[in-house]
Amino acid sequence: MENHTIAERHGCEVVRRGQPNQCAMDTHYRATLRRLEDAFQARFAAAGSPADIAGGVPAFTFLPSRDPSHGDFASAAALGAGKQWRRNPMLVAEAIAADGLDGLPQVADICVAKPGFINLRMKAEFWIDVLRDAVRAGTDFGASDLLKTSGPILIEFASPNPTGPLAIVQGRSGSLGAALVSMLRFAGADAQAETYVNDAGAQLDQLADSLYARYATLCGLDRALPENGYGGAYLVDVARALLERDGDRWLKTDEAQRRTALGEFARDFILAEQRKDMDRFRVHFERWFSEASLHAAGKIDEVIHKLVRLGHAYEHDGAVWLRSTEFGDDKDRVLRRSDGRPTYLAADAAYHSDKLERGYKLLINILGPDHHGYVVRLAALVAALGYPGSLEVLIAQQVTFKRGDEVVAMSKRAGNVITLREVLDEVGVDAARFYFLARAPESHLVFDMDLAVQQSANNPVYYVQYGYARIASIFRRAEESGRLRALARSREAADIGLLSHRTELALIRRIATFDSFVADAARARAPHRLTEYAREVAADFHSFYTECTVLGDDESLTSARLSLCSVAKTVLRSSLELVGVAAPDRMQPKGSPSATDEATSSMPL
Repeated sequence: MENHTIAERHGCEVVRRGQPNQCAMDTHYRATLRRLEDAFQARFAAAGSPADIAGGVPAFTFLPSRDPSHGDFASAAALGAGKQWRRNPMLVAEAIAADGLDGLPQVADICVAKPGFINLRMKAEFWIDVLRDAVRAGTDFGASDLLKTSGPILIEFASPNPTGPLAIVQGRSGSLGAALVSMLRFAGADAQAETYVNDAGAQLDQLADSLYARYATLCGLDRALPENGYGGAYLVDVARALLERDGDRWLKTDEAQRRTALGEFARDFILAEQRKDMDRFRVHFERWFSEASLHAAGKIDEVIHKLVRLGHAYEHDGAVWLRSTEFGDDKDRVLRRSDGRPTYLAADAAYHSDKLERGYKLLINILGPDHHGYVVRLAALVAALGYPGSLEVLIAQQVTFKRGDEVVAMSKRAGNVITLREVLDEVGVDAARFYFLARAPESHLVFDMDLAVQQSANNPVYYVQYGYARIASIFRRAEESGRLRALARSREAADIGLLSHRTELALIRRIATFDSFVADAARARAPHRLTEYAREVAADFHSFYTECTVLGDDESLTSARLSLCSVAKTVLRSSLELVGVAAPDRMQPKGSPSATDEATSSMPL
């Protein structure tokens, strides 16, 4: 397997530090589409009466047709014009299409379909030119600058409590956030990843007292867990580490000193384990931001004073309240209680103020399923700080794990949750990253753990990886069989004009939209679309492979098909890496200690 990841191909500084993509280029696909849209925009203006034009001419855009039998591109612009101009959209569409193919580069046919769609079918030469662009771009194909003006963006996700192992909520939000950051960067945006550690407040005292109970038990004392304490068996490991380091010294220390020391020890131990799990999960952050650091630096008091000064917070009954109703909330919210203790909202105010003061233009928060009620108050906070509209919130919905028809029970070791580590141990990182993205963030996700480890076409992650490995196998066999001239010519796209089979053109159509597809999915905050796209590319490749012999007797045709294979390989690899999944050159047979050299013999298609 090649060792160059997307991060390396586009520069580690780009992916790790959020700098815009430098691999952008205008493509024949986009340039031709713009020329066609401009030509039709002019036809649009000519089709309207002076009274119509005075009211404005709707923008003319083409999108890939959902049904290839209708053509390659379709536009619904005549429907909008018909409504705006109060005319029959079919008549508008027919008037626009009446000039035929004049001035339409590389268009083979134009037709109108009810209730007013304009459909184009492109000449084969258009798709060949698109493929030529892709071959010349090499492994950078798909990288663009389509979102270069979208930053800087800070995405906060998977924010853990340092009181126990990472749970599946961090698994799903971690997959979503990491994929979204990668996709934004791939499309040219300046985006960074951050996680917020909730390491302040009463929960650390509860953690310290729970650890002390485990620690005292190891020291031979009968000590019950505190009420509402943390009962997971993972604290036994923390207690053993504490006992190994300090012996029984904490049995003889006053409660206040012991609670502070044990809380910090447990926090640091658990955070270290969480970092290990995130590294294993291929989720990386530019910063793990500590809530405690806000308290220590006086940032909580500072932001409360700022909100009072701006007139967006006030005192009442000894407490300080945010005027959140002024920004769409159903009631005002407490920032500081009457006893002087700040609320979680006050810490959030300080944290979001810090983010904005660092220069980020857009904040994206990915929250867990129990945070729906928090969305409006966070938006109110950001608006009160003077940055209305600069916050987006995504909710990562619940995950249910199943084996067959049985719901997977919660972890005994973690107490009351299924841990991310347990999921990774059972299904592996690739399946976990892919399956956590299988549905839209706002949709409930059912994670089939049996299917996730199947080596069959029914398992989507295996199916896509298999497609990549099959292409890698083709290139190995091309080298082993001495087709060096065909390989060299394929890298120059020297013979791609020979491609004409319907499965060849279908695969080119699919991969042609890769750059815009990634950008659109990132813009829509919908990483799950990329997993669907990868499956579609794999399916198109498998159809092509079934019907077309790649390594045949005709050297020129072999070269042409190798060119197509190389681009399909790049698209599959980039799609997998963007969602945090490995692209293996060889598939590992289940239960086998060694990898197979052929990825073309074991999976029914």
